[in-house]
Amino acid sequence: MKHALLVALLRALQRKPGPLFVLDTHAGAGRYDLASEPALRTKEAADGIFRLLDGVPAALEEYVATVRGLGLYSGSPALIRSLLRPDDRLACCEAHPEDAAALRRLFRDDRQVAVHRRDAWEALKALLPPALKRGLVLIDPPYEDPREFERLAEGLAVAHARFRTGVLAAWYPVKHRAPVRAFFDTVGIRDVIAAELLLREPLDPTRLNGCGLLIVHPPYQFEQEAQSILDALLDRLGNRERGEQALLSRLSDE
Repeated sequence: MKHALLVALLRALQRKPGPLFVLDTHAGAGRYDLASEPALRTKEAADGIFRLLDGVPAALEEYVATVRGLGLYSGSPALIRSLLRPDDRLACCEAHPEDAAALRRLFRDDRQVAVHRRDAWEALKALLPPALKRGLVLIDPPYEDPREFERLAEGLAVAHARFRTGVLAAWYPVKHRAPVRAFFDTVGIRDVIAAELLLREPLDPTRLNGCGLLIVHPPYQFEQEAQSILDALLDRLGNRERGEQALLSRLSDE
């Protein structure tokens, strides 16, 4: 879901000719081998990307074509890089030393990409505002810290204060509703939407029942595109008869 919406966000921003700056705060390793032993053990791809590859719905065509074209399954850095125009720029931040090294290898000698081994939350202060006036900040924490929602709200506030012309996108898990509602209540920013895909009712706090992408300053017409993407994903990955849902809601007006 995150990656399909990410493609749509970038393409929406690229409808205007000015160059873009993209900051990926929790970049990971960049690319992943779905034939590796860990991937085969979890079998997550079988219930995810592999279910999108045949008879692709129109709303997912560009995303799936991009995944096919890149070969190994792409994390957000490789996906973003594949969509950059010549004047666009990408900065990737990753604190884990092995993943940061993998990113450096992936983007070696690439003048459009900068790789930083640094804390994501500190990077929001250090790398914003960018020299380019338009762009996207993607925040995708691992949610290993019990305070991650709190830190995310603080990070969004920092990013918005330093880059008011930018679009902010933050991924979050949906286990049960209380933490998500509390998070929404702490985001004191105007012009915010939330796109969610729920493949189980969000009642069990021990399970990942769905996920969402909170977007600050969504581009023109993006909300309609996002709903089409969510509906297409639900049709492929979920079951509406069981009450599974694709939701897009506006949390605050412009």
